[in-house]
Amino acid sequence: MRPLRHAVAPLSLVLAVTALLPGCGVLPGGAQEKRTVTVWLMKDSASAGFIKRFTADFEERHADIDLEIRIQEWTGIGDKVKAALKAEDGPDVIEVGNTQVAQYVDEGGLYDLTLESARDLGMKDWLPGLAEPGRYNGSQYGVPWYAANRVVIYNKDLFARAGIKEPPKTREQWLADTERLNSGGNQGIYLAGQDWYTLSGFIWDEGGDLAEESNGVWKGGLHSPAALRGMEFYRRLQALGSGPRDADEEHPPQAGVFAGGDVAQIVAVPGTARAIEAKNPELKGKLGYFPIPGKTAAKPGAVFTGGSDLVVRGRTDDRKGAVAVIEALAGRKWQTELARTMNYVPNKTTLASVVSGEEGVAAMAAGAARGRATPASPEWAAVEADNPIKAYMSKVLGGGDPAAEARKASRRITAELDVSGP
Repeated sequence: MRPLRHAVAPLSLVLAVTALLPGCGVLPGGAQEKRTVTVWLMKDSASAGFIKRFTADFEERHADIDLEIRIQEWTGIGDKVKAALKAEDGPDVIEVGNTQVAQYVDEGGLYDLTLESARDLGMKDWLPGLAEPGRYNGSQYGVPWYAANRVVIYNKDLFARAGIKEPPKTREQWLADTERLNSGGNQGIYLAGQDWYTLSGFIWDEGGDLAEESNGVWKGGLHSPAALRGMEFYRRLQALGSGPRDADEEHPPQAGVFAGGDVAQIVAVPGTARAIEAKNPELKGKLGYFPIPGKTAAKPGAVFTGGSDLVVRGRTDDRKGAVAVIEALAGRKWQTELARTMNYVPNKTTLASVVSGEEGVAAMAAGAARGRATPASPEWAAVEADNPIKAYMSKVLGGGDPAAEARKASRRITAELDVSGP
């Protein structure tokens, strides 16, 4: 939904009004007229110090704008954003989860930022896992802000004892090393049976997808030959540890399992290391990180990219000010500071070097260049609510026929994404 354009006033009226003012945009007394741009950012996305520094710098560079940043909780944010998009008065800029953009566009409440993205924001270098879900029906509504994704966290001592001098760079080498590590009472890898985000990367590596769209119709894709190859690799890798077949990585939390000291690898975001070290301080300095290996050594494996995009509310009365805020937050200066302050991956592949000094974040950045996101259907949240992918994985790992179970799961995904009704 686009705001109405103001009607053009007759020239005579413009000249008359202008003659009464001491200067355009200036109030009597010489003070420059200011307007307020309101921004919603999510809790813990940026530190208080970052927000304070950014606000001061932005207002210094834009003397006509007062910047008001309001922090929001993730709990219940979907309904709150939807209400704000329909309200007469609301935020101008909103941080949203990268996979949420489609549902807000579908509500008709966001500005099309395609022109600004191509002309001013360097969209050709954006991380695909942030840019693609911000695009809907060929138009760009979400501007990438920051990313995070899974890497392999490994126990350096266990690698050294197994004679493995450097992390694997291909999937086959990863399997061979993991099998070598899976001995002497140690688990080569702890991989829960329902870690569907990790499975997604293997499916994408093979050229498949969780669901695909054709002529506006979405259908589940787990039964494709490519997706089945991704599941087969997952099955082989998962078998080299004792992860539960019928639970995800949070049941039990895999950080606690890894902290026991007898697990060589887990797939997780680098920040998980803090929880591991808190449970077992003896592991401090003994944890390493590497990108999830790809099919060849030429590039890492595909990964699910989490993170946030910035959007402009369609009913804003200050599109120019809103875009100026996004341009600053998404630009090199503040991307560099955000990434280094919060240990995020910056929004462009060309900025990966700014986090090269942090091993875990550098591994994330390498993977993020091959990042993807969940299907950009506005109905995808319904799939995750009662996730058929998890049940499918458990069935296959328990000995079920992969093709048959995949077809069942694909039918369920198709039913959830079908907006036409029964």
